[in-house]
Order: sequence, then structure tokens, then C-alpha cells
Amino acid sequence: MADFKRPPKEIVDKLAAIGSATASGELRRLGIRNPHIVGPVAKTPGKAIAGPAMTLQFMPKREDIYPEGEYVEPDKQVHRHALIDAQAGDVVIVDAKGSMNSGVFGEMMLTYFHGKGGAGIVIDGCIRDFPEAEKLGLPMWLRGTTPNFHTQTDLFPMVHSVPIACGGVLIMPGDIIVADDDGAVCVPQALAAELAEKAGDHAEWEVFSRMKLAEGGDLRKYYPLSDEAKAEYEEWKKTNG
Repeated sequence: MADFKRPPKEIVDKLAAIGSATASGELRRLGIRNPHIVGPVAKTPGKAIAGPAMTLQFMPKREDIYPEGEYVEPDKQVHRHALIDAQAGDVVIVDAKGSMNSGVFGEMMLTYFHGKGGAGIVIDGCIRDFPEAEKLGLPMWLRGTTPNFHTQTDLFPMVHSVPIACGGVLIMPGDIIVADDDGAVCVPQALAAELAEKAGDHAEWEVFSRMKLAEGGDLRKYYPLSDEAKAEYEEWKKTNG
């Protein structure tokens, strides 16, 4: 199930440096209208990540397919298999239907994922054991928390490493998730290299613009850069490397 192509690490690292807002804006210019994964919000403020998407899909529970109980036969515990098959640096992203009743993961499973080098989790739903899970330092974007385990109420884990819808966005396995305090954004893998280049340029000139605006510079001149300011920026780049 986990046999999908992951993007080159150097591309992921470049995207990690630009943040979700720049990624979203530049993706719009590349034709992706809305890459923002709506619903999950930062539960570990100050954390910023980028990593390949390990997708996990929950579905409405049907008892003839998924029996009652937290610990059922191993082949049905697909949420565990997603973490087992994830690689260091992956972001596990979960379609949990926006449910506020089912705790997709708990502290022990998140401890395992964090221990193997997982980059973070994005869940259109909830986890449980949040007070202990928060102590791990694992970056998390969630709709909320619940005391319930994953299949206690209305959902069950059906499949991983397949296309999913999370927060109104199509996520393909291996797409790059960029997330910070502004939220989580999906970068289509096919656009990742071009985005990294364009967004890197954007982030660079924003450093210059921010400096000029802080000095009282004219907003109309420095954000976005006017033709006049671009010449000034190029000179500043030469001086400052």
C-alpha cells in the first residue's frame, strides 16, 4: 500500500523554508486555486514543517465490515499500518470526515511515529490523549481532541496510501504538505520544483521589502516591488549576497 514516489529531499527542504502563505500564493499563480486544507489548525504553535504525504482514509463505520472494539485483528488496523509504512520525514494526513467523535491516533501511536522520525500529522478530525501527545513535540494540525478511541463511534480506518480528500483538498500520496501556524497547504508533487524556485525568489525579495517598509518605505513602491524598487533590490542583493 505504501509504494508511492516521494519527492527529492532537497525540494522538500526548500519548501519547508517558505511557509504555507507563500506556498499558497505562489500555487495560485501556478494554477492551483485553493491548496489550503481547511479545518485542521495548528495545535503545536511555532512548529513549521514540510514533508511527503502519507495518506490515510477513514470511512463511515459499518459493523459488518469493521467489528466493534479498539484492538481488532491486525489486518483491519489500517491506521497502524499507515504509521508503520511511513518513512522518516513523512507527514501523515488523514481524511477523518471532520468528525469530532473519533480519536484517529492516541499518545502511544504518536509516540511511535515521532520516534521513527515522522515530520508531523494533519487530521481533518481529532486525536485523543492530547495532554501527553503534546509533550512529544510532534507538530500537529487538528480539528480538535476527544477522549474516544478511533472506532468508538462513527468511523473506521479503511485504506492508506491512496488519494484522499482532506479539508476540501485532493491529496495524492507523495504530494508535499507545507504547514505552519497559518495552516496546512498541499503542494502537488508535479509542481513542487517550480514552486520551490518561484517561492524562493518571492521569499528573498520579501526580506528586502520588509526591511524597507520597517524603515518607513512607501508601500506602493516596496510591496510588491515596483520596477523602481526592483533595481534597488538587485543592488541590495549584490551587496548582501
